[in-house]
Amino acid sequence: MQKILLAEDDPNLGELLKDYLELKSKFDVTLCQDGEEALTAFHKDEYDLCILDVMMPKKDGFTLGKDIRKTNTTVPIIYATAKGMMEDKTQAFELGGDDYITKPFRVEELLLRIHALLKRSSREKDEEVADKFEIGDYFFDYTSQQISYKGQQQKLSTKEAELLRLLCLKKNDVLTREEALLKIWHDDNYFTGRSMDVFLSKLRKYLKQDSNVEIVNVHGKGYKLLVS
Repeated sequence: MQKILLAEDDPNLGELLKDYLELKSKFDVTLCQDGEEALTAFHKDEYDLCILDVMMPKKDGFTLGKDIRKTNTTVPIIYATAKGMMEDKTQAFELGGDDYITKPFRVEELLLRIHALLKRSSREKDEEVADKFEIGDYFFDYTSQQISYKGQQQKLSTKEAELLRLLCLKKNDVLTREEALLKIWHDDNYFTGRSMDVFLSKLRKYLKQDSNVEIVNVHGKGYKLLVS
């Protein structure tokens, strides 16, 4: 059962959200009515997601979120507030928030956002530990930066290995050019783009012995590692 920390100072709304999330999706919800109580609860247990009201007594939601991020940089955080100004939304994301919902909102919408964030969080956790991949008749070990094919070994450079890993994680799906550049080169300018094209050409050469494996360009989007 996934655990949610809900910080909401309106007792009626808090109980409504808690009951709905527990009954509808079988979440285990801890409800706190001020920021200090919520921070204490966060340090005592492990949570899969936090929903933080911004306007709370003792410690506001933004401060609470900032304190949570000091010890946990990955738990998804949704800020819920009646303040809908762009500067408030900007602050929410600058403080490490993952989503922002403006009151009044439909609980069904909140639930959709929760499921989307939990799905993304789960995928990112899987990606963090994934380091070995089967690519047709090839075997790719990201840690050792090697491709194996019928007893033959091909050593990859660090950039080649990082790029092939991203393609493997998106196998048969689009890896956008922007995502690859930002994750590997931390920049998406013209020169890094040309550099990546060189690495893609090398990867295509390394994988050419299996006719069922192909790296294709997706016009205007990015690339696909196709394995049939």
